[in-house]
Amino acid sequence: MKKDIILAGVGGQGILSIAAIIGYAAVESGLFLKQAEVHGMSQRGGDVQSHLRLSSDEIASDLIPQGKADMIISVEPMESLRYLPYLGPQGWLVTSIKPFVNIPNYPEMEQIMQQVEAQPNHIALDAETMAGELGSVKAANMVVLGAASPFLDLDYEKLEKAIHFVFGRKGEDLVQLNLNALKAGRDYAEKHMN
Repeated sequence: MKKDIILAGVGGQGILSIAAIIGYAAVESGLFLKQAEVHGMSQRGGDVQSHLRLSSDEIASDLIPQGKADMIISVEPMESLRYLPYLGPQGWLVTSIKPFVNIPNYPEMEQIMQQVEAQPNHIALDAETMAGELGSVKAANMVVLGAASPFLDLDYEKLEKAIHFVFGRKGEDLVQLNLNALKAGRDYAEKHMN
């Protein structure tokens, strides 16, 4: 098993929580893990991205070469496009469609969505609205992770266990919210896989 994942978004959207949950589930699965994080100006809405490499064999480098990523998981649509050169020909793009407009010349959403939809393997969903309907827009990152979960080659139960581990100290209500968000995203992906 080998899975190279680019996580992308804007500071404050929970990219590092996604990385922590996938990482925990990978370790629980007996996999090797390497991660490289690049933090932008997260307090000012800067981009945040992480290279996450999982494998049943040892991993030499923590950086993913261009054209070799198996997946881009993004909580912000324009940020998902920034990393398209990394996506392999069979790779999946999973992104939320709600923009975080943090620059004056933010592209038109129609242009962004045309590029997302041009990818042969993609899931695009309004994670923020889905999370809001579940109780908090802050769980949008878990909706996106849930939408990516069918393509991670990790047991879904291990992702649930990771949510308990990562959010457990913050109370059972928050754990349940994130579990519900994960399931909503997964259900959406299973319904919309092309």
